[in-house]
Amino acid sequence: MKKVIMDCDPGHDDMVAIMLAIADEDIDLLGITTVAGNQTGDKTFRNALRILTLLNRKDIPVARGFDKPLVRELKTAPAFHGVSGLDGADLPEPEVTPLKKHAVDFITDTLMKSDGGIYLVPTGPLTNVAVALLKEPRIKEKIERIVLMGGGVFDSNTTPAAEFNFYVDPEAAKIVFESGVPITMVGLDVTDKAIFSFEDIDRLGGFGGKVSSVVAPLLRFFGNANKEIYGFDGAPLHDALALSVLINPNVVKTRFLHVDIETKGEFTRGESVADVYGITGKAPNAEVAMDLDLPLFKEIVFSHIRKLDESMAD
Repeated sequence: MKKVIMDCDPGHDDMVAIMLAIADEDIDLLGITTVAGNQTGDKTFRNALRILTLLNRKDIPVARGFDKPLVRELKTAPAFHGVSGLDGADLPEPEVTPLKKHAVDFITDTLMKSDGGIYLVPTGPLTNVAVALLKEPRIKEKIERIVLMGGGVFDSNTTPAAEFNFYVDPEAAKIVFESGVPITMVGLDVTDKAIFSFEDIDRLGGFGGKVSSVVAPLLRFFGNANKEIYGFDGAPLHDALALSVLINPNVVKTRFLHVDIETKGEFTRGESVADVYGITGKAPNAEVAMDLDLPLFKEIVFSHIRKLDESMAD
């Protein structure tokens, strides 16, 4: 069983990632930490609590992290995720009691008290993870791998050069990629193809369960926003794909590359500069997802949401 800490900014696709982690029998979700990103820190934190309330998993620890990037002003994504960060359906009011400690302290304490072998799955800006690595460098020995959603080799979505999470806090991303911890980067080259079509969303809604009946309209909102802005035929489940790598590594194909994060460029802030051709001679520091098995990914999502429906059936 894989021991996992999720660090996220829910977010429609973060929501699905959390659901996959909870539903999977081979994942032990040790806790959820939140960060500002898709929406402000108060909203992403609240959304994590609402998701766990929906799933009746009040036992999972939740800790709130940073409300802004290390040195930048916060940029959010209301055009995609709405005013609440999870627009599109009614989620329950939070009935989960969060931890009183900061997300960074939860991450470091959990890792240091463990025997190691823990996966970190960050699906938002990397502020919490970067500060944890700086505050307690010994946690590096306890981290099995960081499987993150962020960046892109040939693709971008926030500027012509950068993906959203890395753009929001490029300094944090740079710290993580230079940490020496094993990294799998699940970026836009694959997540932009991890699209749940409107037909898929309708199929999910047809399940008629307590979870699917909430998820389907949320994804329809997210899909409509992506169609209007990018012309996508549905909802790209960026963060859910990153979590799916832990469920079945065959869902993506990777290349071991060196990745630098641009922090100074006038036009390239947050760009993940992947040395595809080995030009720099720098040692590779990340397994970079380059292709995906879309049917396998969809089956993971369908089967896990159905499992949650069944677990919550009266």
